[in-house]
Amino acid sequence: MSAVPGALPGADAARPLVRAVNVHKSFGHVEVLKGVDLEVRAGEVVCLLGPSGSGKTTFLRCINALERIDGGRLWVDGELVGLRERGGRLHRLTAAEIARQRRDIGMVFQRFNLFPHMTALENVVEAPVLVRGQARAAARERALALLERVGLADRVHNYPAQLSGGQQQRVAIARALAMEPKLMLFDEPTSALDPELVGEVLSVMRELAAEGTTMVVVTHEVAFARDVADQVVFMDGGVVVEHGPPGQVIGAPRHERTRAFLTRVHEGG
Repeated sequence: MSAVPGALPGADAARPLVRAVNVHKSFGHVEVLKGVDLEVRAGEVVCLLGPSGSGKTTFLRCINALERIDGGRLWVDGELVGLRERGGRLHRLTAAEIARQRRDIGMVFQRFNLFPHMTALENVVEAPVLVRGQARAAARERALALLERVGLADRVHNYPAQLSGGQQQRVAIARALAMEPKLMLFDEPTSALDPELVGEVLSVMRELAAEGTTMVVVTHEVAFARDVADQVVFMDGGVVVEHGPPGQVIGAPRHERTRAFLTRVHEGG
């Protein structure tokens, strides 16, 4: 596909929520993304599979403007991420403009990134008050409801050090949801957890998917991708090797690289 589409996507129901066209990203002399094309529609769950170093996390971070792309275009809800087109030329957005874009995108990281000096409740309340300007009482009421939703109603006054890894990750999910994002990004949200804690986090994510939350998930949990995803994208070497419904990509992969990866994952499990 061309790196420069003719115009911004039209503002209609058919427009994908996320659209990536020929996205490139390098770190120094290492090209990590080598022309990624992808579309995610509202309400879809898209799981990115692939070996370590394939570019999955970098691509996710580009969607959230945590990394600046070097080529191609990337839109979220019809708006160029990190850039503005004016007079046929691209201009970088300011840090404040990027922060405004980012507040509509929730992101859950491998490491939970909770504030250690704040309780679970305070961690969830903070961003809506500081970033969105919500009244603290309203933010607190919503935070309590979200913590109950992720099964932590009895842990709201605990500090992160008093919570298990799975509980911390569920607080992190509640914190992201508190901003009422149009899109949720998950970067291997179970990879730092002990095996017995993985299920409790995936259970919350399954519920979010069932409720129609738009999600892009980098994961090695093939069973989760098979059961929950609308699209599975297999990446390797900085490119999309194949993508499609999970029954095709996981159940009957067309490419040898995909088959080899899935065989290794199954043998490792």
